[in-house]
Amino acid sequence: MKLFLKVMVLALFAMVVPTFAQQVIVGVSWANFQEERWKIDERAIREQLGRMGATYISADAQSSSEKQLNDIDALIARGARALIILAWDKDAILPAIEKARAAGIPVVAYDRLIENNYAYYITFDNVEVGRMQARAVFAARPRGNYAFILGANTDPNADFLHKGQLEVLDAAIKRGDIKVVGKQYTDGWRPEVAQRNMEQILTANANRVDAVVASNDGTAGGVVAALAAVGLAGKVPVSGQDGDQAALNRVARGQQTVSVWKDARELGRRAAEAAVLMARGTAMERLPGRTVFADGPNKVRMNALLLKPVPITRQNLDVVLQAGWITKQALCQGVSGAAAPAACR
Repeated sequence: MKLFLKVMVLALFAMVVPTFAQQVIVGVSWANFQEERWKIDERAIREQLGRMGATYISADAQSSSEKQLNDIDALIARGARALIILAWDKDAILPAIEKARAAGIPVVAYDRLIENNYAYYITFDNVEVGRMQARAVFAARPRGNYAFILGANTDPNADFLHKGQLEVLDAAIKRGDIKVVGKQYTDGWRPEVAQRNMEQILTANANRVDAVVASNDGTAGGVVAALAAVGLAGKVPVSGQDGDQAALNRVARGQQTVSVWKDARELGRRAAEAAVLMARGTAMERLPGRTVFADGPNKVRMNALLLKPVPITRQNLDVVLQAGWITKQALCQGVSGAAAPAACR
């Protein structure tokens, strides 16, 4: 009987210990942590990992593919049992994914596509984001000279966005209602590069640009700066995305037409959840909300989670206020008078 009891205790101990021993370390590799929105993502990831009893470690590649590969090696060496990777370059990152596969370390491709079926792709529906951007600009200016300020050519999201933009605008372009007078990729999604590209487009067209489809809020900021220099800020519709506070303030002030809001808190939470679940043995096919994505350049079938974005214009700024995404003070800074949007009155 004593032997039987000892065996039972040991068996129960063996069942319980792994539950407590599953201290999951999640390594997060940021492509470039300087942008405002990544700090929001990081906070959400940290909080969800804490709720699940996991540990956060990270590294910032500082816009370098080589550094990102070294960073991921270092994260693995520090004990990461799952990786969340915001890739700087979709192709340069692939050796790191294969290294993780060989080590049995699950990978979440965060926000930007890494076209490898070992990675679990979590993002917003970026083609739909592009459609939302184009719809808002087209509603404000259905005819005229259009410029496209795209994202980084190393990021598949830039082309997903542009695909959605063209789905909305192509018919008007073919009719001749819209004339495309400039289209530029933006190295590293940098606002200063977007500003320089926009300045060149304005110069080439003697400032006759009627609308700008910019692919995120950082590039939109560069575009608005270029427009302001020639007295066109607030007169030319401009799109963006991410719900950056500065961009939402521009929307309130009438300098930016739309910022497609992608709630980074939800994105971060779901990525952290997936990373921990996979580290603890959950198959990708069984993750909450999982779907199949196969629209990348190489049509690789991938397990994915695609979240829904929300276009924010002057008419629905209350949405981000009520969600606690931004304070009224930050949203409405510099906004006053009868022309103020309802959210700022």
